[in-house]
Amino acid sequence: MSMERPGAKTPPEFLQLAAHPLRWQLLATLADGDHRVRELAAHIAQPQNLTSYHLRLLRNAGLVSATRSSYDGRDSYYHLDLDRCAQALAESGAALHPALRRDAGQSDVPPAGRPAGSVAVLFVCTGNGSRSPMAEALLRRRTGGAVTVASAGTRPRRALHANTVRVLRELFGIDATGFQPRHIDTLVDRRFDHVITLCDRAREACPEWSAIPRRRHWSIPDPAAAEGTDDATYSAFRRTAAEVDTRVRHLLPVLAATHR
Repeated sequence: MSMERPGAKTPPEFLQLAAHPLRWQLLATLADGDHRVRELAAHIAQPQNLTSYHLRLLRNAGLVSATRSSYDGRDSYYHLDLDRCAQALAESGAALHPALRRDAGQSDVPPAGRPAGSVAVLFVCTGNGSRSPMAEALLRRRTGGAVTVASAGTRPRRALHANTVRVLRELFGIDATGFQPRHIDTLVDRRFDHVITLCDRAREACPEWSAIPRRRHWSIPDPAAAEGTDDATYSAFRRTAAEVDTRVRHLLPVLAATHR
Protein backbone atom coordinates (compact mmCIF):
# COMPACT_ATOMS: atom_id res chain seq x y z
CA MET A 1 0.00 0.00 0.00
CA SER A 2 1.44 3.35 -1.04
CA MET A 3 1.85 6.03 1.65
CA GLU A 4 2.55 8.75 -0.88
CA ARG A 5 -0.03 11.49 -1.23
CA PRO A 6 -1.26 12.43 -4.72
CA GLY A 7 0.98 15.06 -6.30
CA ALA A 8 3.74 14.65 -3.71
CA LYS A 9 6.36 14.08 -6.41
CA THR A 10 5.80 17.49 -7.99
CA PRO A 11 6.69 20.64 -6.03
CA PRO A 12 4.13 23.47 -6.24
CA GLU A 13 4.67 25.91 -9.10
CA PHE A 14 5.75 28.73 -6.81
CA LEU A 15 8.55 26.64 -5.32
CA GLN A 16 9.71 25.56 -8.77
CA LEU A 17 9.84 29.16 -9.95
CA ALA A 18 11.35 30.72 -6.83
CA ALA A 19 13.98 28.00 -6.43
CA HIS A 20 15.87 29.21 -9.49
CA PRO A 21 18.65 31.55 -8.22
CA LEU A 22 18.09 34.23 -10.87
CA ARG A 23 14.32 34.26 -10.41
CA TRP A 24 14.76 34.46 -6.66
CA GLN A 25 17.05 37.47 -7.12
CA LEU A 26 14.43 39.09 -9.34
CA LEU A 27 11.69 38.48 -6.78
CA ALA A 28 13.86 39.85 -3.97
CA THR A 29 14.77 42.96 -5.97
CA LEU A 30 11.16 43.66 -6.95
CA ALA A 31 10.09 43.20 -3.34
CA ASP A 32 11.95 46.45 -2.68
CA GLY A 33 10.16 48.44 -5.40
CA ASP A 34 9.34 48.65 -9.10
CA HIS A 35 12.15 48.47 -11.68
CA ARG A 36 12.74 48.52 -15.42
CA VAL A 37 14.12 45.43 -17.12
CA ARG A 38 17.54 46.97 -17.77
CA GLU A 39 17.84 47.87 -14.09
CA LEU A 40 16.96 44.31 -13.12
CA ALA A 41 19.45 42.92 -15.63
CA ALA A 42 22.19 45.10 -14.17
CA HIS A 43 21.26 44.11 -10.63
CA ILE A 44 21.50 40.37 -11.29
CA ALA A 45 24.44 40.84 -13.70
CA GLN A 46 22.77 38.97 -16.56
CA PRO A 47 21.95 39.82 -20.20
CA GLN A 48 18.67 41.64 -20.72
CA ASN A 49 17.20 38.89 -22.92
CA LEU A 50 17.81 36.28 -20.20
CA THR A 51 16.33 38.60 -17.58
CA SER A 52 13.24 39.11 -19.78
CA TYR A 53 12.86 35.35 -20.13
CA HIS A 54 12.73 34.81 -16.37
CA LEU A 55 10.44 37.81 -15.91
CA ARG A 56 8.07 36.30 -18.46
CA LEU A 57 7.86 33.08 -16.43
CA LEU A 58 7.10 35.06 -13.28
CA ARG A 59 4.46 37.10 -15.13
CA ASN A 60 2.81 33.95 -16.49
CA ALA A 61 2.48 32.70 -12.92
CA GLY A 62 0.83 35.96 -11.86
CA LEU A 63 3.62 36.85 -9.45
CA VAL A 64 4.89 39.83 -11.43
CA SER A 65 3.13 42.40 -13.59
CA ALA A 66 4.37 45.11 -15.94
CA THR A 67 2.99 48.57 -16.61
CA ARG A 68 4.04 50.95 -19.36
CA SER A 69 5.95 53.97 -18.04
CA SER A 70 3.83 57.09 -18.00
CA TYR A 71 7.00 59.13 -18.48
CA ASP A 72 8.67 57.22 -21.31
CA GLY A 73 6.33 54.90 -23.19
CA ARG A 74 9.27 52.83 -24.44
CA ASP A 75 9.89 51.63 -20.89
CA SER A 76 7.92 49.32 -18.61
CA TYR A 77 8.10 48.95 -14.85
CA TYR A 78 7.85 45.51 -13.27
CA HIS A 79 5.94 45.10 -10.02
CA LEU A 80 5.83 42.19 -7.56
CA ASP A 81 2.37 41.14 -6.38
CA LEU A 82 3.10 40.45 -2.72
CA ASP A 83 -0.46 39.33 -2.00
CA ARG A 84 -0.20 36.69 -4.72
CA CYS A 85 3.20 35.62 -3.36
CA ALA A 86 1.71 35.23 0.12
CA GLN A 87 -1.12 33.15 -1.30
CA ALA A 88 1.31 31.00 -3.30
CA LEU A 89 3.47 30.43 -0.23
CA ALA A 90 0.42 29.41 1.79
CA GLU A 91 -0.68 27.02 -0.94
CA SER A 92 2.82 25.54 -1.06
CA GLY A 93 2.77 24.90 2.67
CA ALA A 94 -0.68 23.31 2.49
CA ALA A 95 0.54 21.03 -0.31
CA LEU A 96 3.21 19.67 2.04
CA HIS A 97 0.94 19.16 5.07
CA PRO A 98 -2.53 20.35 6.11
CA ALA A 99 -1.09 21.69 9.37
CA LEU A 100 0.81 24.26 7.33
CA ARG A 101 -2.32 25.83 5.91
CA ARG A 102 -2.41 29.55 6.56
CA ASP A 103 -5.70 29.25 8.46
CA ALA A 104 -4.68 26.21 10.54
CA GLY A 105 -5.12 27.29 14.14
CA GLN A 106 -5.26 30.99 13.37
CA SER A 107 -7.36 33.32 11.28
CA ASP A 108 -4.48 35.30 9.85
CA VAL A 109 -0.79 36.06 10.11
CA PRO A 110 -0.03 38.17 13.21
CA PRO A 111 0.39 41.83 12.28
CA ALA A 112 3.85 43.31 12.10
CA GLY A 113 4.96 45.66 14.85
CA ARG A 114 3.88 49.24 14.46
CA PRO A 115 6.75 51.50 13.38
CA ALA A 116 7.64 54.27 15.80
CA GLY A 117 7.63 57.99 15.15
CA SER A 118 11.39 58.14 14.62
CA VAL A 119 10.81 56.76 11.10
CA ALA A 120 10.20 59.49 8.51
CA VAL A 121 8.66 58.79 5.09
CA LEU A 122 8.23 61.05 2.07
CA PHE A 123 5.94 60.24 -0.87
CA VAL A 124 6.55 62.02 -4.17
CA CYS A 125 4.56 62.32 -7.40
CA THR A 126 4.35 65.06 -10.02
CA GLY A 127 1.31 67.07 -8.98
CA ASN A 128 0.95 66.06 -5.31
CA GLY A 129 -2.76 66.07 -6.03
CA SER A 130 -3.67 62.37 -6.15
CA ARG A 131 -1.22 59.54 -5.59
CA SER A 132 1.26 60.93 -3.05
CA PRO A 133 -1.37 62.58 -0.82
CA MET A 134 -3.32 59.29 -0.87
CA ALA A 135 -0.19 57.47 0.30
CA GLU A 136 0.50 60.08 2.98
CA ALA A 137 -3.06 59.92 4.35
CA LEU A 138 -3.24 56.12 4.24
CA LEU A 139 0.13 55.56 5.93
CA ARG A 140 -0.81 58.02 8.66
CA ARG A 141 -4.13 56.24 9.13
CA ARG A 142 -2.64 52.73 9.18
CA THR A 143 0.00 53.72 11.75
CA GLY A 144 -2.26 55.89 13.87
CA GLY A 145 0.06 58.81 13.28
CA ALA A 146 3.02 56.86 14.69
CA VAL A 147 5.30 57.75 11.77
CA THR A 148 6.44 61.09 10.44
CA VAL A 149 4.97 61.20 6.93
CA ALA A 150 4.82 63.88 4.24
CA SER A 151 4.17 64.15 0.52
CA ALA A 152 5.21 66.58 -2.19
CA GLY A 153 5.25 67.10 -5.94
CA THR A 154 7.87 68.01 -8.51
CA ARG A 155 5.25 70.23 -10.21
CA PRO A 156 2.51 70.58 -7.61
CA ARG A 157 -1.11 71.35 -8.43
CA ARG A 158 -2.91 74.29 -6.85
CA ALA A 159 -5.20 71.97 -4.91
CA LEU A 160 -6.05 68.31 -4.40
CA HIS A 161 -8.04 66.73 -7.18
CA ALA A 162 -11.70 66.61 -6.15
CA ASN A 163 -11.77 62.83 -6.63
CA THR A 164 -8.82 62.42 -4.27
CA VAL A 165 -10.80 64.13 -1.53
CA ARG A 166 -13.87 62.06 -2.41
CA VAL A 167 -12.18 58.66 -2.54
CA LEU A 168 -10.33 59.16 0.75
CA ARG A 169 -13.57 60.17 2.44
CA GLU A 170 -15.81 57.48 0.93
CA LEU A 171 -13.43 54.50 1.07
CA PHE A 172 -11.39 55.25 4.18
CA GLY A 173 -13.25 57.90 6.15
CA ILE A 174 -10.35 60.35 5.84
CA ASP A 175 -11.03 64.08 5.62
CA ALA A 176 -8.45 65.61 3.26
CA THR A 177 -10.16 68.94 2.62
CA GLY A 178 -7.42 70.92 4.36
CA PHE A 179 -4.52 69.37 2.42
CA GLN A 180 -2.42 71.79 0.36
CA PRO A 181 -0.04 70.45 -2.35
CA ARG A 182 3.57 71.58 -1.96
CA HIS A 183 6.79 71.54 -3.94
CA ILE A 184 9.45 69.01 -3.10
CA ASP A 185 12.04 71.79 -2.86
CA THR A 186 10.39 72.91 0.39
CA LEU A 187 11.44 69.62 2.02
CA VAL A 188 15.03 69.18 0.87
CA ASP A 189 16.38 70.24 4.27
CA ARG A 190 14.33 67.65 6.16
CA ARG A 191 15.56 64.17 7.04
CA PHE A 192 13.68 61.17 5.63
CA ASP A 193 14.44 57.50 6.14
CA HIS A 194 12.39 56.47 3.10
CA VAL A 195 11.65 58.45 -0.05
CA ILE A 196 9.07 56.76 -2.27
CA THR A 197 8.17 57.98 -5.75
CA LEU A 198 4.75 56.97 -7.08
CA CYS A 199 5.11 58.53 -10.51
CA ASP A 200 7.49 57.58 -13.33
CA ARG A 201 8.14 61.22 -14.23
CA ALA A 202 8.77 62.16 -10.61
CA ARG A 203 11.23 59.29 -10.26
CA GLU A 204 13.48 60.95 -12.82
CA ALA A 205 13.01 64.46 -11.41
CA CYS A 206 13.22 63.66 -7.69
CA PRO A 207 16.29 65.32 -6.15
CA GLU A 208 18.94 63.38 -4.27
CA TRP A 209 19.14 63.76 -0.52
CA SER A 210 22.51 63.73 1.18
CA ALA A 211 21.67 60.69 3.31
CA ILE A 212 18.67 58.44 2.54
CA PRO A 213 18.91 54.83 3.72
CA ARG A 214 16.11 53.67 1.42
CA ARG A 215 14.70 55.04 -1.82
CA ARG A 216 12.11 53.05 -3.75
CA HIS A 217 9.67 53.47 -6.63
CA TRP A 218 6.01 52.53 -7.05
CA SER A 219 4.98 52.82 -10.71
CA ILE A 220 1.32 53.87 -10.40
CA PRO A 221 -0.52 55.56 -13.30
CA ASP A 222 -2.00 58.98 -12.60
CA PRO A 223 -5.80 58.65 -12.22
CA ALA A 224 -6.10 62.35 -13.04
CA ALA A 225 -4.87 61.58 -16.55
CA ALA A 226 -8.13 59.75 -17.31
CA GLU A 227 -10.41 61.73 -19.62
CA GLY A 228 -13.95 62.72 -18.71
CA THR A 229 -15.86 64.37 -15.89
CA ASP A 230 -15.01 63.82 -12.24
CA ASP A 231 -17.88 61.34 -11.96
CA ALA A 232 -16.72 59.46 -15.06
CA THR A 233 -13.12 59.18 -13.85
CA TYR A 234 -13.92 58.35 -10.21
CA SER A 235 -13.49 54.62 -10.83
CA ALA A 236 -9.85 55.26 -11.81
CA PHE A 237 -9.30 57.01 -8.47
CA ARG A 238 -10.88 54.09 -6.61
CA ARG A 239 -8.51 51.66 -8.33
CA THR A 240 -5.52 53.88 -7.57
CA ALA A 241 -6.51 54.29 -3.92
CA ALA A 242 -6.88 50.53 -3.55
CA GLU A 243 -3.44 49.90 -5.06
CA VAL A 244 -1.81 52.60 -2.93
CA ASP A 245 -3.42 51.17 0.21
CA THR A 246 -2.14 47.68 -0.65
CA ARG A 247 1.39 48.99 -1.13
CA VAL A 248 1.21 51.01 2.09
CA ARG A 249 0.08 47.90 3.94
CA HIS A 250 3.09 45.99 2.62
CA LEU A 251 5.35 48.89 3.60
CA LEU A 252 4.49 48.64 7.31
CA PRO A 253 6.78 45.70 8.19
CA VAL A 254 9.58 47.40 6.25
CA LEU A 255 9.18 50.51 8.40
CA ALA A 256 9.04 48.43 11.55
CA ALA A 257 12.31 46.77 10.53
CA THR A 258 13.86 50.19 9.87
CA HIS A 259 13.04 51.27 13.40
CA ARG A 260 14.42 48.08 14.95
